[in-house]
Amino acid sequence: MQKFYGQGHKATYIPALNNVNAQQFALTLIDKEGHIFSVGDDKVCFSIQSVSKVISLTMALNEVGEELWGRMDREPSGKAFDSLIHLEENNGIPSNPFLNSGAIVMADVLLEIYGDHTVDKYLHLMRRITGNETLQIDDKIYKSEKFNGHKNYAFANYIKSYGNIYNDVEDVLDVYFKFCSLSLTNLDLTKAFYYLMNKGQSLEGFQVTTPRHCKRINSLMFTCGTYNEVGDFAYLVGLPVKSSVSGAIAGCLPGAYTVSVWSPELNEKGNSYLGFKALEQLTTELDSSYLS
Repeated sequence: MQKFYGQGHKATYIPALNNVNAQQFALTLIDKEGHIFSVGDDKVCFSIQSVSKVISLTMALNEVGEELWGRMDREPSGKAFDSLIHLEENNGIPSNPFLNSGAIVMADVLLEIYGDHTVDKYLHLMRRITGNETLQIDDKIYKSEKFNGHKNYAFANYIKSYGNIYNDVEDVLDVYFKFCSLSLTNLDLTKAFYYLMNKGQSLEGFQVTTPRHCKRINSLMFTCGTYNEVGDFAYLVGLPVKSSVSGAIAGCLPGAYTVSVWSPELNEKGNSYLGFKALEQLTTELDSSYLS
């Protein structure tokens, strides 16, 4: 893997992400029996960033079910994760929940339900499904996100102008930024995604969501989980995954294993350069994918 270092770039638009050591890599796989296989920098903490959108989607589906789709669509956007174009075309309706705009609407949905306890509910769920009670929001990352989140403010205000955000924009974005700023390890992240492989049940036996919701979430990860690179991921990796600009990619092969990779250098589409390569090699060597 050393030969791939230097071929990507760190996320620079969030200064706190640009300060990490780029030459790090971790891969963790947990099979259905709970056996853990892990290599590399699997105990180094990083911020979850856009992978958090899978968790907020799970929470939103648990609370409002199919009503969620009155607030957003389920289609690949074909645009970058921070593009405003789809919002203009759809009158403030995000194309899918894994765009920044979709995640901001989900933050609004959860804020309507949980109010001031929204972030606490998220933290409680993440601690429970990872088995790590020490998980916290990284305040440095949060402040960096908030101070530099100009496009996200634009999204939120534009969506609100169409009546698709009900709460105060500042409050909604505070939830969104804190969700993205959760600090965890690659091992934590893999444990967190175990329920998506296991019909909604976590590694510790907690029923996180329903098998029906898992099917829906996995399908959305497969079609929308890697920004505007979903076609190449489906073709070369063949797993439902969600990526983030911190360099994390987490996903699963339902009924078989859950897997996460982390390496901070990104390709031109905003996905981990080395993580993509590693997952492609993994599914090739294991001869296992969503479609095989």
